Amino acid sequence: MASSSSNKGKAANGATEIAYELPWVEKYRPNVLDDVVGNEDTIDRLKVIAREGNCPHIIISGMPGIGKTTSIHCLAHQLLGDAYKEGVLELNASDERGIDVVRNKIKAFAQKKVTLPPGRHKIIILDEADSMTPGAQQALRRTMEIFSNTTRFCLACNMSNKIIEPIQSRCAILRYAKLRDQEVLKRLLEICEMEKVQYNDDGLTALIFTAEGDMRQAINNLQSTHSGFGFISGDNVFKVCDQPHPIIVQTIIRSCLKSDVDTALEKLHELWGQGYSAVDIVVTLFRVAKTFDEMPEYTKLEYIKVCSRFITPGATEMRI
Repeated sequence: MASSSSNKGKAANGATEIAYELPWVEKYRPNVLDDVVGNEDTIDRLKVIAREGNCPHIIISGMPGIGKTTSIHCLAHQLLGDAYKEGVLELNASDERGIDVVRNKIKAFAQKKVTLPPGRHKIIILDEADSMTPGAQQALRRTMEIFSNTTRFCLACNMSNKIIEPIQSRCAILRYAKLRDQEVLKRLLEICEMEKVQYNDDGLTALIFTAEGDMRQAINNLQSTHSGFGFISGDNVFKVCDQPHPIIVQTIIRSCLKSDVDTALEKLHELWGQGYSAVDIVVTLFRVAKTFDEMPEYTKLEYIKVCSRFITPGATEMRI
């Protein structure tokens, strides 16, 4: 019995020794607007709001992973300070998108009394707001009107045209652009330095290529590759991301330019044999062709035109 108890104790102690590693995308999430990467002009507008304190209802639209929700959190932190926890309600509208959420959670929070700094308002953050049903958006419009003296709404969405017009007309609409490669690279280098990550130039180029301007995707891929292989190289990144390797796709294009169809087909079957779908291959072909310097501009446009015919919703192997 005694030995059994001691073994349990050792197991328990051993369990506590295992350190939980926070996802880097959360660990290095900015807390102030000055740390948000990219979209400088739009961030400057948010800084003015944070400084003056007169926050309107806001809609921020743009592709995933470019800092929309993070910017809203930074703005809320700078506006509310220590009252952030009590003064902010965050909902993911893609999960909780029905009219009941507006009637219950949102309305209850808007009615709640909270002690805030002078001239400040409670903030309700609705992430992926374009997923809300039309009925929920209509109810939200009415709630925004009723509680406008005490509460501000900040909506993050991929496409602002999916937000009903009455809500759009009540909000300041900010549009975020895709992050530039240099901006993503700078942030990745900072994280590599802080986490002591070993890498080469091909690895960083691969991270930027696979992320397509999505900072969240780039950081997640960096951490996954580091955890899986311990070194950031091009081959390791593409193994983690499971995308057709651009070097092989470049070989296909180069062979086509030389009219060497046999080599091009051989490389195509190599990708096919690795389990990639036709859509995966054509999408990568499209992206590589856009930046392939060995190809004249008019030929590049022809490649892109042909690829774009197949990069459509519902494209299948049979069609390709």
